[in-house]
Amino acid sequence: MKYILSVVLLTVFFSCNSSAQKKNSSENTSFPISKTEAEWKQELTKEQFYVMREAGTERAFSSPLDKNYKKGTYVCAACETPLYKSEHKFDSGTGWPSFDRVIEGNVAFGTDNDLGYSRNEEHCATCGGHLGHVFNDGPRETTGKRHCINGTSLKFIPES
Repeated sequence: MKYILSVVLLTVFFSCNSSAQKKNSSENTSFPISKTEAEWKQELTKEQFYVMREAGTERAFSSPLDKNYKKGTYVCAACETPLYKSEHKFDSGTGWPSFDRVIEGNVAFGTDNDLGYSRNEEHCATCGGHLGHVFNDGPRETTGKRHCINGTSLKFIPES
C-alpha cells in the first residue's frame, strides 16, 4: 500500500506544471516597448492589466467591440500598434471580437498551456500585451482561422 501511495504521489508531483511553466510565454521574449509592471499598472486600466499583462480573459459579451461593425483598424490598447482590420472581422457568436487574419508582422504567437492543453496565444509584437488565442474554426471561405481577441486589449480607430 505504501508503495502504491508513493508511486501516485511521485507521479502527481512530477506531472504538475511548476509556476515557471505557467508564466505568460511573452515574458521570455524581448519586445520593442518594454515597461516595468508598475509602469504598465499606471498606464492600463485594472482590467487591461489583468488581460494584457497577466494573460487573463475578459467576460464574454462584455466588450462593445464585439458588435462593432464600423470600418477602421483595431490597434493595441497599450501601444496602438495596428493589429486587425475591420474588413477581416466577423461575428463568431463567442462573445469576443473575432478576426480571420492579423496585420502581418504586428502580432506575435506563443503557446499557452494554462488549461491543461495547448492553445495558440497571440500577443502584440510591439509591447507583448496578451490579446487572445487563435483557433482553426474560423470562416472556411477565407483563412479558416478565428482570432478570438479580448476587446479590452484593443482600441478601435475609425476610418476617416
